[in-house]
Amino acid sequence: MLPRVQLYKLWTGDKFTLVLASTLNLDGTPDANEFNQSGEASLMDSYEYVMHGKVFKVASGGAAKDGKMEIFTSYGGLLMSLKGEPAHLAKIELDMRMYLLIKKVDA
Repeated sequence: MLPRVQLYKLWTGDKFTLVLASTLNLDGTPDANEFNQSGEASLMDSYEYVMHGKVFKVASGGAAKDGKMEIFTSYGGLLMSLKGEPAHLAKIELDMRMYLLIKKVDA
């Protein structure tokens, strides 16, 4: 029998904050290419669920149709497609690290 696995339950009507970040360092400096076990404060401390992934495709202009920009990120096989205005997504680049952080907020 396989164990029951729950990632992070969100129900219809739940309010939450979702943040995308390229680093977990509070001062915005890039992460080292290894897990920081120092115990220092990080962006993770303010969220309930965190995933680490990598941008594997960026489409803009005609490729994304309708002038929008589309970003594709893989979180260990869990894929995310994010589509929006180029001005909002311009700092996201191919092969960059992408952290997704979530926390529920009170209604």
